[in-house]
Amino acid sequence: MRRTTSLVLLAFAVFCAALSPLLRWYAFPRLAKIPPDEYQTAVLEAAPATLLDYGTMKPRTVPRVSIVQTLRGNVAVAEEVGRTTGRDVVVWDALSYIEGPDGKMVSRIPERYVFDAHSQDPVHSGGEHVDGDAVRRDGIEFKWPFLTEKRDYRYFDAQTRTSAPIHYKGARTFRGLEVYYFEQTVPWTKVPLPKTMPVDGVTPETVRQAGTSRWYTTKRMFWVEPTTGAPVNGEEIHREELRGGTLLGDREKVTVFSGHVKMREDYVEHTVDLVSSQRQLILLLTSYLPWGLLTLGTGLFALALWMEARVRRPRPAAAAGTAAAEPVVSGSS
Repeated sequence: MRRTTSLVLLAFAVFCAALSPLLRWYAFPRLAKIPPDEYQTAVLEAAPATLLDYGTMKPRTVPRVSIVQTLRGNVAVAEEVGRTTGRDVVVWDALSYIEGPDGKMVSRIPERYVFDAHSQDPVHSGGEHVDGDAVRRDGIEFKWPFLTEKRDYRYFDAQTRTSAPIHYKGARTFRGLEVYYFEQTVPWTKVPLPKTMPVDGVTPETVRQAGTSRWYTTKRMFWVEPTTGAPVNGEEIHREELRGGTLLGDREKVTVFSGHVKMREDYVEHTVDLVSSQRQLILLLTSYLPWGLLTLGTGLFALALWMEARVRRPRPAAAAGTAAAEPVVSGSS
């Protein structure tokens, strides 16, 4: 009976030991994916900010500028791209909508971002674009990979339509979560004018005909929860200018927008809560279950060896029966 029990324990030990790496290296890449129908909204604010008044072409200080960022998963296009490429992809139709303190539009920039559902690597199909201009992304945007590493990544900048390193600056604690802090500075760069301008009658073409160009610089900061790869906070010190041409009169340049953009507090709290719950699911596949199964397998293996050793242990020799009878000495008659 003990021999049978030890063999059963040994079988379970081997099963647990084999299942541990399978969960980490086989199941995790196939189960940890961005859902194709993802929908997210975040509101960022610059308070106060400098904003160009297109009526007077003079910058003015305003109490607040709001940036509403929306990411909407396009399931139909994702399925089509998946059939074409043979990969599990996600297509995000994104929109950055900027409005002034009066609620009027300052700028709106639509994007399409196509990427691998697990690795977050760009997939060059499905009509990726920024403001209608076709682009070929190199690196990440919006989200870091699962199990983010302590290293620099290439990050795509939608304004310049180019990618550049975003630098790892160390581990920090943010709202009780251990996060990795990343930072990127984009130097002054000439960038395209938005196709939708905030003033009727003013178009990118009329601005270009006046000999005026748009320039941009930013310092970008992200606090990324490394297990999920999700930013829990983001900030930008952002500046835009119009330079040259007859549109500015005798001025060489004029500020279009300037401000320290921060995520609104209620969205920070919501993001931290959401990421904290998703983090546990990723840890279940990458840490809790693999290490738990490996520990259980090791324990079962040790128990099986112990039981097998007891079965094979020789039993003590049986005690001697009755003592040998002494010879009877008969007396003489």
